[in-house]
Amino acid sequence: MKLACLGDSNTWGYDGRSYWGERFPREVRWTGRLAALPGVELVDLGENGREIPHTPYAIGRAEDELRRAAGADWLLVLLGTNDLLQDGAVTAAEAAGRMRRFLLRAAALPELSRTRTLLIAPPPLVPGAWVPPGRLTEESSRLAPAYARLASDLGASFLDCGALPLAFDGVHFTAEAHAALAEKLRLFLGL
Repeated sequence: MKLACLGDSNTWGYDGRSYWGERFPREVRWTGRLAALPGVELVDLGENGREIPHTPYAIGRAEDELRRAAGADWLLVLLGTNDLLQDGAVTAAEAAGRMRRFLLRAAALPELSRTRTLLIAPPPLVPGAWVPPGRLTEESSRLAPAYARLASDLGASFLDCGALPLAFDGVHFTAEAHAALAEKLRLFLGL
């Protein structure tokens, strides 16, 4: 089974404990865990700081990356956290609107014409070094229901990360979170 994983630093495997922004080792990252399963080919399209592609440049760049995943059985999309973090005033509903427009564009790519989409709702942010209590935690908790509705509207599959252990910053996955998400995905995809 060929999987294409498009995401942000939590797909890339950012290790919140590292001083220089290093990655967890491949065998720790959820993408690496899936790639290690028998019969799985994985295209890792995780990138630190990635938002849902919504500008012409970001959309074009993401489409170019997705073309590398031609013939994938599944496109796994785990995005939305940075939209809330970096664009301060973006709500969960607005992030879902961005995601709708992006997924429609991705579905129109000939290289992905037979690819199923799994929209993954990131875990809600928790108060930490990067996340003050209040608006960010509230909006991030609204993302999963908004994505569930979106996936249903588009005929895509949906998976809610649910609460996962996050690093001291309130944003990034711990090693335990990577393991938990990999297991959820393994079960969901029947791997």
